Amino acid sequence: MTPICLHNGTVMTGFAVMEQTAVLVEDGLVADVFSKKRFEQKHFGPDVKVIDANGAYIAPGFIDTHIHGFGGYGTEDASAESVLEMSHMLIQYGVTAFNPTLYPAEPGALVEAVSRIASAIGRENGARIMGLHLEGPFLSPDRLGVQRPETLKQVDLSFMEQLWEASGGHIVNMTVAPEIKGMRELALFCIKKGIVLQAGHTDAKYENMVEGMQAGILHSTHLFNAMSKLDHHNPNAVGAILIHPEMSCEIIADGYHVHPDLFKLLLRDKPIDKIVLVTDGLKPTEQERGPFYANGEEVVFHDGVFHRKMDDVIAGSALTMIQGIKNLVSFGFSLEDAVRTAGSNPAQVMRYARKGLIIPGQDADLVVFDRHFNVLASLVGGVIKKNII
Repeated sequence: MTPICLHNGTVMTGFAVMEQTAVLVEDGLVADVFSKKRFEQKHFGPDVKVIDANGAYIAPGFIDTHIHGFGGYGTEDASAESVLEMSHMLIQYGVTAFNPTLYPAEPGALVEAVSRIASAIGRENGARIMGLHLEGPFLSPDRLGVQRPETLKQVDLSFMEQLWEASGGHIVNMTVAPEIKGMRELALFCIKKGIVLQAGHTDAKYENMVEGMQAGILHSTHLFNAMSKLDHHNPNAVGAILIHPEMSCEIIADGYHVHPDLFKLLLRDKPIDKIVLVTDGLKPTEQERGPFYANGEEVVFHDGVFHRKMDDVIAGSALTMIQGIKNLVSFGFSLEDAVRTAGSNPAQVMRYARKGLIIPGQDADLVVFDRHFNVLASLVGGVIKKNII
């Protein structure tokens, strides 16, 4: 593997910003981070590929933990090949790792889809597939969004065991409704397997959320969307997430799913390390021609998001992670904090021990982007997957 030195960049390590800094990559890992002066004193051999970042930002690669599809490919195709195409396309947008996210489906079909998609892990040529995100099927029928009611289930531990076995142990995170009967037993099962549980598509009351937190449900799915709203008589799901600093939250920063001014509230009320940028992107995101489909139904794009054609319900976003970072900055986040929501924060919440930071010993998953938020280069495990510097 060719050693690489990216120099003359503004390095955003995940906890600090360092101008005119270099990053040395060796054997797939970050080997060193050093100043311009030290770079000028070093003498690299001909085996080291030295790349001038020309003042661009060098950041941890983006990690999208909630994404259904991209560029006409997606998990609803229930094929490894479709998810591998997502991997190839996402790397062009600075995403170096992702959790392909599955909708609920008929039990047999869901088990088969989980098995097929998990079989793609380790075969990627772009962004790494970290594992699967199951958005259901243990969700509230009262907060469906565009989930199909016939695909939801009551808690069934034997079925959960089937899903786990079908995944080969590769389920990373799972969206659940904390108020559903049997949720505590499910939570204990998932904790033993290392699955991160997140509250979403939920009609939970405040007390349900607190009970869920006590059982280990400490993350949440697309805050403000498809969950019980803040009320002065009962804080419900939204209130619980805002009140409790230990709860982390996904946020879709497209400016449509959540009003831009609510991000000011989020910045004020949530610790910055508990905010995780996601796209919740659908299969037709960045797809050039229609018709467009998501979760088996036709969708149309208008007002910045995809809507289900038959009733105009918002079906999902067309966001990319780099656009989400740009939007967060426009909503009042510092660039440093915006980058954290896409790198170090999801790595921390999902317990990806060697990702999300640019420090020695970490995986060399990096993205280089300019002041106009154009992705210039992406590296996965120290291998250049995109380079237009």
